Amino acid sequence: MPNYKIVVLGQFIQNIEKRALLLTGQKALVAVSGGIDSMVLLHLFEQSGFEYGLVHCNFHLRGEESDGDEQFVREVVSEHGIPAFFTDFETEEYARLSGISIEMAARKLRYDYFEEIRLQHGYDVIATAHHRDDLIETFFLNLSRKTGIRGLTGIKEKSGNVIRPLLFAGREEIEQYAAKNYLEYREDSSNNELIYQRNFIRHKILPLFTELNPAFRKNLLTSISHLKEAEQVYDHFLAKERKKVVRTEEQQVLIHIEKLKASSFPKVLLLEILNDFNFNASVVDDVYNSLDNVSGKQFFSRTHRIVKDREHLYISEAREDEDKLYYIEKDDIELFEPFDINIVKLDSSDFRIDRAKNVACIDLAKIDFPLLIRKWKQGDYFQPLGMKGMKKVSDYFIDEKIPLHEKENTWLLCSGKKIVWIMGQRLDDRFKITPHTREIIKIIIP
Repeated sequence: MPNYKIVVLGQFIQNIEKRALLLTGQKALVAVSGGIDSMVLLHLFEQSGFEYGLVHCNFHLRGEESDGDEQFVREVVSEHGIPAFFTDFETEEYARLSGISIEMAARKLRYDYFEEIRLQHGYDVIATAHHRDDLIETFFLNLSRKTGIRGLTGIKEKSGNVIRPLLFAGREEIEQYAAKNYLEYREDSSNNELIYQRNFIRHKILPLFTELNPAFRKNLLTSISHLKEAEQVYDHFLAKERKKVVRTEEQQVLIHIEKLKASSFPKVLLLEILNDFNFNASVVDDVYNSLDNVSGKQFFSRTHRIVKDREHLYISEAREDEDKLYYIEKDDIELFEPFDINIVKLDSSDFRIDRAKNVACIDLAKIDFPLLIRKWKQGDYFQPLGMKGMKKVSDYFIDEKIPLHEKENTWLLCSGKKIVWIMGQRLDDRFKITPHTREIIKIIIP
């Protein structure tokens, strides 16, 4: 009979090499909680000869038990001389302030920290101890929510910079390996607490399916494998359809509404596009139902915002409203905020008119320094170049059919309380060049 320890190690190395999870010369940052899964993963890395370091997070969710886990891992580090990184979080407080579950909070905190350490210390990948049973539990967890085909294919062996080299093994194999190698590990009492969704699935749901069919786990893994193959076909179709309806413009993504609606499967296509920007299925339903509605409606994920306009859905990073003020002093020749601004002073004899929208030519005698740059707001008035009367800036936007996302990114150049220039759009007539102008200030933006 072959040596069980050698067989599992061989499978581990073969899995990494076959799936190119870790390339020659690369090093892994191994996430170690102190539990059986991560201690087996750590031991396999040690035996395999791959270069690695260790990272541990204390989430302070189990009092002294959490501190005991950290102390245990620190002792392992001192015995083996492994490069190691430790941190701790007030996870419950973070979850409360963020309005998310404790499980989601812990996940975000740890992966953000892992990535920070990976970048700072030159690690190529982050290795976690997810195994085959986690894959099954994740399938059911995602099934209980609204999800697409990606959710049903479960955990990937490689996602970005994260690898999961233990997915070839199940919990039973991991327990046997730990026993054969006399590995010490910490028991996590929270694994038996049914308040956590994953534990409820593990201890309540899966045993019922196994009772119904003893081959359930094997059959489900085969089904997930089939779904992964179907996902490849799905992705091929999706990539072709996506090119028809999506384009990137500056720092925004635009979805052409009519082209989206003309797709064979518009709702599915929209779901997959917006999934990349962290919009959940419920919000996607709302977006889809708004496609024939009036412009101006907005939708938010935790990272992005959608603005529905006449022809497009505009996707941009969500950010807090800016209420900042910037100033151009009399002797300034260049500014870098809120964007690059070049300032040139000219004598009227050297002046040639420039009609580009990103250029404003202003009579220097008509302005007072410092000039003020600010965002536009409701109630602003100006006198558009070539007109005699005053006009609301908001009405100007409507007349010019300026979409909402552009309105919100519009800045004003002001002299005192008067608007000199809707930057990138229209000069105020009161500050224009005339035959009597002697000196000119020319302001250029990107």
